[in-house]
Amino acid sequence: MNLNVDCFIGSENEQNIKGLYALEKIVPQTFNLICIPPYNPDDVDPDVIGKAAEYCERKKAFLIVDSPSTWKTVQDAENGLSAIGTNSKNAAIYFPRIIKEDVLHKNQLREFAPSGTIAGVYASTDIARGVWKAPAGVNACLNGVVDLTVKISDDDKSRLNPFGINCLRNFQTYGNVVWGARTLENSEWNYVNVRRLVLYIEQSIEESITWAVFESNDETLWSSLRLDIISFLDGLYKQGAFPGWSADEAFYVKVDSTTTTQSDIDRGVVNIMVGIAPVAPAEFIILSFEQTTG
Repeated sequence: MNLNVDCFIGSENEQNIKGLYALEKIVPQTFNLICIPPYNPDDVDPDVIGKAAEYCERKKAFLIVDSPSTWKTVQDAENGLSAIGTNSKNAAIYFPRIIKEDVLHKNQLREFAPSGTIAGVYASTDIARGVWKAPAGVNACLNGVVDLTVKISDDDKSRLNPFGINCLRNFQTYGNVVWGARTLENSEWNYVNVRRLVLYIEQSIEESITWAVFESNDETLWSSLRLDIISFLDGLYKQGAFPGWSADEAFYVKVDSTTTTQSDIDRGVVNIMVGIAPVAPAEFIILSFEQTTG
């Protein structure tokens, strides 16, 4: 590995944590989005992207990946995807690059990697609509972007979409916008908003049930956990996070003697099963949590 890769990845084993793992110093230990600006000189090494994606999976965060500067055409994007360093469900890539004013060079126009601007779209969408809304569409405007390095047509978008390459496009009516919301894993996690919603729920529940550590592992505890988690999910449902005519169609929470056996109780473990329907009613994604007690 070259020096740049070493510096950016760092090491978890060093007494003085550096590089990517310096995020361990964040207090509280919650972050949900990472983007790495180019440094080599116009790109990020695939090794760094791969390690960052692995770290995001461990920390329940999401990685925004810039398309390489060598992608000058749609064909380049199709041919080059396998070399970017990850196909993680916790990562999404955006193409093409953007052109905007460089405030450090007398506002001259130049090419930039889009990840910082895309992170802004994620943040504004989260605030306006919620993490369950796809950060794409006519309202996902690329503010400050003057132009795009490659013009993407409907046919181009149809070619790139199956690969999980999210397009940035220009429409006469709406300007420059994000026109794709796919992760890099072609699975049930292939939509950015679904994956980020589940990560948000997992992180929120895990942080909110730490009080159970010193409680007796019995029906009283199970009932309290159910009520707390149902209250949280019901709040999301009322905000529009899940479809369905009723909360029963949108989610369920199970904490009882079927999820926590006597063997689990003896080991000081309570098991929680949560099902959510982020796409359509009756299509549930199952989340499992294990909390130490006693």
